[in-house]
Amino acid sequence: MSWREDVRTVMERDPAVKSFNEALFFSQGLHAIILHRMSHRAYLKGNFFKARFINYWARVLTGADIHPGATIGKGFFIDHATGVVIGETSVVGENVSIFQGVSLAGVSAEKGKRHPTIGNNVTIGAHAVVLGNIHIGDNTRIGAGSVVNKDVPPDSTVVGIPGKVVKREGVPVKVDLRHDLLPDPLVDAFIDINHHLIEMEKRIVALEEELRSKK
Repeated sequence: MSWREDVRTVMERDPAVKSFNEALFFSQGLHAIILHRMSHRAYLKGNFFKARFINYWARVLTGADIHPGATIGKGFFIDHATGVVIGETSVVGENVSIFQGVSLAGVSAEKGKRHPTIGNNVTIGAHAVVLGNIHIGDNTRIGAGSVVNKDVPPDSTVVGIPGKVVKREGVPVKVDLRHDLLPDPLVDAFIDINHHLIEMEKRIVALEEELRSKK
């Protein structure tokens, strides 16, 4: 894939960009991608020092840390590069868009595949974290701030901590939460406890009334 195609991708998806030259010279996300492609080529040739050298300076210049070993498909777009981290064994498909602060991270120090595989046409919102050797299906959207640690089927929308599928193939998926709030397992647990306490109070009141009626 040529750098010109990467520039055109920025122009297609960043409404703030007014011209080819503006995208080329001032898009940090574009610079992070171009430098990654250079470091990845060196990595595949076994020139690991050169690959990490480019990777280091790319992080300094753009704020994004994309390991040279990561495999990234065409049409990749980073809207603001700051804080983006993509691990060594990550695989990113075609036409993927991510925003600032996104991490494709591992959960193990063992060698081998330990980072996510992202399908085609996926959008990952700002500061979302995708953890471990999991697969994110094609055409999936991950909401800002979500933490995803399990496989996600294609055509899904995921939000929350931990990430929950709230739409699949465009159809809402029933989840036990208010739709104006991100999922929170602690809140869900407290709601369940509260429901149980209310039921216990009702039973206690009923027993007390029964005992009084027998006197």
